[in-house]
Amino acid sequence: MKTLDDWLSHLETAHSAGLIDMGLSRVGEVKTRMGLVPQCPVIVVAGTNGKGSVCAFLSHIYSQAGYKTGTLTSPHLLRFNERIAVNTEPVSDEAITASFERIEAARGDISLTYFEFNTLAAVDVFMREKVDVMILEVGLGGRLDAVNIFDADCAVVTSVDLDHQAFLGDNIEAVAYEKAGVFRPFKPAVCGQNPPPESLKKHAEDIQADLLLIKDDFSLTKLEQQQWSFYFHPQEAVSHFAEGFKRNRNALPIPALRGSYQLGNAACALAVLECMNAVLPVDIGAIKRGLLLVNNPGRFQVLPGRPLVILDVGHNPHAARALRQSLIALPFAEKRIAVFSILADKDIDGVLETVKDQFDEWYIAPLHLPRGMSVEALKNKLAEHDIADNVKAFENIQTAYQAALAVAKENDRITVFGSFHTVAEVSATL
Repeated sequence: MKTLDDWLSHLETAHSAGLIDMGLSRVGEVKTRMGLVPQCPVIVVAGTNGKGSVCAFLSHIYSQAGYKTGTLTSPHLLRFNERIAVNTEPVSDEAITASFERIEAARGDISLTYFEFNTLAAVDVFMREKVDVMILEVGLGGRLDAVNIFDADCAVVTSVDLDHQAFLGDNIEAVAYEKAGVFRPFKPAVCGQNPPPESLKKHAEDIQADLLLIKDDFSLTKLEQQQWSFYFHPQEAVSHFAEGFKRNRNALPIPALRGSYQLGNAACALAVLECMNAVLPVDIGAIKRGLLLVNNPGRFQVLPGRPLVILDVGHNPHAARALRQSLIALPFAEKRIAVFSILADKDIDGVLETVKDQFDEWYIAPLHLPRGMSVEALKNKLAEHDIADNVKAFENIQTAYQAALAVAKENDRITVFGSFHTVAEVSATL
């Protein structure tokens, strides 16, 4: 029998040489053959940024409330198993390979991508584990993403910005329409961006989804003494709630996930809790414990000790703006070092222009991947943004990070960012 590593090596090239291949027909047919029909509530989370954090909030809060959770996320940082978690813990190699064997037996001559195998395996594992709720993170877009073969009882779009333009379109309205594809008729659809793009709003209206917007239907207020409050107040009587239904969640602890933007992600998660409350009731104690215990590595992750080290997987301008705001909110640092690399198909110009004023020195290295940028290409991009001085190049990210650590003093700050792969290479050394 193949090991998990054997399987993953095979899947990386088995379909279209590992390329992305959007569409639901192939994966939908294999889902039908396997009889993968979830018997528990399904929450689907899409968005340009923040979807992994919303999944983390939901998983930890529902687990603290006593529910058995199944969570699909992507990509992983260190181990593939991170993508398929039961009660917030990655499942075993054996569980995944057994599921891959079942998918292989069911697919016949249908070719599936790496992510399609990943999605089917997750739901197959969750059904066998008899989880109480499935939390499924969309991989790319929404409408044509493999996760969308499963109907959401509640769907979330955290944010909409430009990313993956080759697949989702080169304007916000096109991207928003793709993400809104996870909405379902007469089901709640939570949106963490207000005003929402018109295409998202119109699609929700066209299919009669119950669209709930931050600031309109739910909101948050930051209080003194490291506490905040959440308010749920649907503006219209939607199908899930009695007219005039309102609920406040007061004196909530600041989430364990760092970054001011995480309050917005937490608010989206709490809106989902309210939408699902009839079938998955949650008490205030579980919410508070979940907020304090939540963990999602690589999202403005501050490592213990000195110098201050921050890991952030942000790789598009929207994430760069959030990173910049969070860096500004930190205490003064004498020297600010960036350990940076990014994939060639990302909007590196938008990222650099957003954050360049937050760093004094840049330690760069290539990502040794087909989509990675060479050191020369990285240097040229930095120079285009007037970042030519104090740039040091290394053969890999691990070496760059170790060099930054060697020169950084106690009151300096190192920020590792630009890609999941950049953060993963540093995480592997920790």
